[in-house]
Parts: sequence; structure tokens; C-alpha cells
Amino acid sequence: MTRTILSFRTAVIILSILLAGFIIWAAVAVYNYAQRTDTRKADAAIVLGAAVFGDQPSPVLRERINHAILLYEQGYVDAIIFTGGLGDGSDTKGDVSAQYALAHGIPPKAILIENKSTNTIENLTYAQKLAAEHELHTFLIVSTPFHMKRAMSIAHDLGMTAFTSPTRTIQWISWYTKSRAFAQEVGSYIIYLVMN
Repeated sequence: MTRTILSFRTAVIILSILLAGFIIWAAVAVYNYAQRTDTRKADAAIVLGAAVFGDQPSPVLRERINHAILLYEQGYVDAIIFTGGLGDGSDTKGDVSAQYALAHGIPPKAILIENKSTNTIENLTYAQKLAAEHELHTFLIVSTPFHMKRAMSIAHDLGMTAFTSPTRTIQWISWYTKSRAFAQEVGSYIIYLVMN
């Protein structure tokens, strides 16, 4: 009986150490990848959706859009694909993003809108299909830095020729909000790895 209890405790300890090691590995991977920027010439930028407030992008989404606008203006991409389905209001994230870009000088011919997706996997899956219809084959993925590891893993699994181009202008309210965003992304990355 005692040996059984000791064996069970040993197994629990080993599993706990392995789990902690896996979480630490994922956290380091997300953090290190957030430092990367592989911006280069590509057919299109894919802007991953984020929250909208009515018909306005949230501060996080606004900075993603601004980054994509800069990529277009600097000649890195010829088109921008905005992604995201319904937010809190009656407008989709993709539509709100496109309207913001239009108001800031991006021509309509350079904008494509994907407005059905509800998560990152759908953002990229639907954007890939839309891009294929317009003969766009290489992409810069635009999001916040902590999001990039998971987004690029998904893009790789979809067989996309994609490169990371995170926005560096995000302004965190505090270290708490930044830490929370990091922890949420580590958790989401772990879930993606486990589920796929």
C-alpha cells in the first residue's frame, strides 16, 4: 500500500515537473518570437482581427491597421486583407478595419475584406481562400507581437507562404495588462499545440 502511494506521488511529481517545463517552454517560445520581424516584400498583408467598439477599431486593432497602412505606403505589399466577423456592434471587424484604412488613404482596389471569422484559425483560413481568388500568394501577417507565434504556427500548418510583421506601436495600459495579454497568448498557444 505504501509503495503504491509513493509511486502515485512520484508520478504526480514527475507529471507536474513535465507540465511546468512545457508551460515554461511555451512562454519562452511566445516571448522570443514576439521579438522577431521578418518584414519583406509580399503580395498582401493579412491584418488579424481584434475588438471593435461600434464602428471604431479598438486601440489594439487600430495599431494593427496603422501598421498595415505603413506596409502598403512603403511598398511592402500591394493589398491588405482585413479579417474578422461581428464584434460588439452591427459592423464586422473586417469592415470596421477597411473603413478606417479607406479614411486614411488606402485605395479601395488595395483592400480585401474577410468578415466571417471568429478566431485566428478562421482569420487565416478564410483570408487564404480570399487571397487565392485574387491570385495573392505571399503574405505578411500583422498582429501584436505576443500573438505572432501562434498566428505563424497556424499559417505554417495551412501551408501559407507567410512572414511575421508585428506592430511595435501598441501602448499597454500597464504592466498588468501586458502580462495578462502575454499569459493569455501562452495559454492559447498551448491549447493550439495540444488540439492540433
